[in-house]
Amino acid sequence: MSERQGPIRVMVVDDHPMWRDAVARDLAESGFEVVATAGDGEQAVRRARATTPDVLVLDLNLPGKPGVQVCKEVVGADPAVRVLVLSASGEHADVLEAVKSGATGYLLKSASTRELQDAVRRTADGDPVFTPGLAGLVLGEYRRLASEPAPAPDTGAPGAPRLTDRETEVLRLVAKGLSYKQIAERLVISHRTVQNHVQNTLGKLQLHNRVELVRYAIERGLDDG
Repeated sequence: MSERQGPIRVMVVDDHPMWRDAVARDLAESGFEVVATAGDGEQAVRRARATTPDVLVLDLNLPGKPGVQVCKEVVGADPAVRVLVLSASGEHADVLEAVKSGATGYLLKSASTRELQDAVRRTADGDPVFTPGLAGLVLGEYRRLASEPAPAPDTGAPGAPRLTDRETEVLRLVAKGLSYKQIAERLVISHRTVQNHVQNTLGKLQLHNRVELVRYAIERGLDDG
């Protein structure tokens, strides 16, 4: 029951032409609209800004500008763009760096075509998608970060933005690792309403992405409630 109008717009970034073309072709044949492809980092940033895809399928190992930098720049310029990393590397450091750079999900290139298609759809909906085994790693890192002192928005100061009860409720469920779809079902509201609450919360707290939002929530113990 998606509220999306039209096909999901996808851009594929990989420095291996045959792999890039195969992924783009498979996605196009399964109903996605492939709006652009790119083979290096600079080209990826330029084309992503020009075409504004819903989902950027991104390899990390790129010439000119590494994938994590591409992710930072693209998401920084347009937070509505979701990034799904599709990488040959399952190294924990690579996964965590990608997520900290703004990636919504991380899939290994050993994934099947069907798994990739499902991951792109879920990424477009704002859900975190990870190759099995990596989701726990990322949540563990959220918790480790939350246990360290870090500069956080000063929401206790006079005149600081206040979250509504519903925004706090949505934030609590995001911190527990629920997808937007699961939150919508639990609260009996639409998927789009959940997205709007998250965007409003990000704006009020001056945070940039879901990673920072989860960290903020865990720091305040909202994932335990």
